[in-house]
Amino acid sequence: MTEADIDVLRDALGQLKDREQVAERLLASSAKHSFDPDAELDWDAPFEEGKWFWPPELVSLYDTPMWRRMSEEQRILLSQHEAAALASLGIWFEIILMQLLVRHIYDKPATSAHVRYALTEIEDECRHSKMFARLISRGDTPWYPVSPVHLNLGRLFKTISTTPGSFTATLLGEEVLDWMQRLTFPDERVQPLVRGVTRIHVVEEARHVRYAREELRRQMVTAPKWSQEFTRVTSGEFARVFAIAFINPEVYTNVGLDRRAAMAQVKASGHRREVMQSGAKRLTDFLDEIGVLRGVGRRLWRSSGLLA
Repeated sequence: MTEADIDVLRDALGQLKDREQVAERLLASSAKHSFDPDAELDWDAPFEEGKWFWPPELVSLYDTPMWRRMSEEQRILLSQHEAAALASLGIWFEIILMQLLVRHIYDKPATSAHVRYALTEIEDECRHSKMFARLISRGDTPWYPVSPVHLNLGRLFKTISTTPGSFTATLLGEEVLDWMQRLTFPDERVQPLVRGVTRIHVVEEARHVRYAREELRRQMVTAPKWSQEFTRVTSGEFARVFAIAFINPEVYTNVGLDRRAAMAQVKASGHRREVMQSGAKRLTDFLDEIGVLRGVGRRLWRSSGLLA
């Protein structure tokens, strides 16, 4: 299938956009709105007493019986550890994403705008990973790696993933956190350094989401039927892994809480379920429209708790 053929193809969202034109616009935006976190943020400023490290409504235990028994200091401490755990998760995910992007462009013309933008995005993700690592080091928290099982599932996924599967997973990792970060960076209750980190990430991730969405639309129109179906199943399984990995149980132990009791209350929390589904809704609506959420894949997405 040639580019001319693709130019006249449509999906439920309308006619496919020209791949090179999309990339050229994203490259222009990158040139205007990219940041150096080391220079942009004040890493030496002390944390402000009484301020959160994550909006309280987004902390996993919010509005549970355990939360209501916790002191304000312990709640803020939990927000600090959960912010560190999410930064750790973000590093894991972005390292996977960078490998998927390199695989995507491996056999494509290196002079194309599409490839040049992918390389630009890899540059962004390198800075983001270093920024998240520095944020973890700046606070009095450990690094929170994903479990060995999820680490090896990630290794398997990035090895066998189809191209549309890769871009679906990319959007899953980017859009849920993006929704949370858009609530975080303007929130004056939150530490300035955390707000600065999330602001940079939101601005630059908006381009990554656009690139992934446009390419996924193209892939779901042009990929073989077996690849489309495989994408539906693997994306549903990745949603299940992502939803579990989103909370690291060690955070509860490290702030003096009973881990089993905390996990049980989070699992039973209607507020937490609503937060995760709200964070994923823009993505799941999009995936539904372009035909990803079908069959077994849809059932897996439902079991992940990200799809109502």
